[in-house]
Amino acid sequence: MTRRNLPLILLLNILGIALFLSWYLPADHGYWFKVDSAIFFYFNQHLATDHWFLHLVAVTNNRAFDGISLIAMGLLYFYFYLKQDSFGRRRLIVTGVVMLLTAVVLNQLGHMLPVKHPSPTLTFDNINRVSQLTGIPTKDASSDSFPGDHGMMLIIFSCFMLRYFNRTAFAIALLITVVFSLPRVMIGAHWFTDIAVGSLSVVLVGASWCLMTPASDIAIHWLNRRLPGPYRPTQP
Repeated sequence: MTRRNLPLILLLNILGIALFLSWYLPADHGYWFKVDSAIFFYFNQHLATDHWFLHLVAVTNNRAFDGISLIAMGLLYFYFYLKQDSFGRRRLIVTGVVMLLTAVVLNQLGHMLPVKHPSPTLTFDNINRVSQLTGIPTKDASSDSFPGDHGMMLIIFSCFMLRYFNRTAFAIALLITVVFSLPRVMIGAHWFTDIAVGSLSVVLVGASWCLMTPASDIAIHWLNRRLPGPYRPTQP
């Protein structure tokens, strides 16, 4: 499978590296900064004028709301879990463990990039901060927002849905990714490029080697045979 997929893997790696360098190399991030600034100020101006929007953004960036994104991903995963027999359900649980480990590893690698990028709420002066306007505990700033951790996990989940399920699952996972990444951008805790460049470039490079080679299958099979519990595979 690796040899057959190698041209596509290399293409995805080139795209990921090129995407990152298009943001990293230009002075002040070039055109990307204009895009980032326009998106930030568009949402930020509405925080002071639209009461409902302000509180929507506050609630959707509360730490407790992160649990809603986990529930959304879990429900999609659970749909396929219910369709499996006992052996298949065990394998799906193990696949979820491998997905989580992949996210942890790629997140750590992503933060090794030579970038220190505070969120827009810590970059611009005289802007609206949701926590100050509402008094609601919410994540509206980050001293180092690149790459976006939350967005990266959601994108990795989408990749696993495409690799181990089907295109419909992938489409739903992408919708989940957009819905639950957008609040971080609307509140100013992340730049648009923290996700669209940072998270995506890391996943394009890292996930391609994990999911388009036997690596993920080997990890799933190895854990499936060695983790305790019933319904372990009997074949080597």
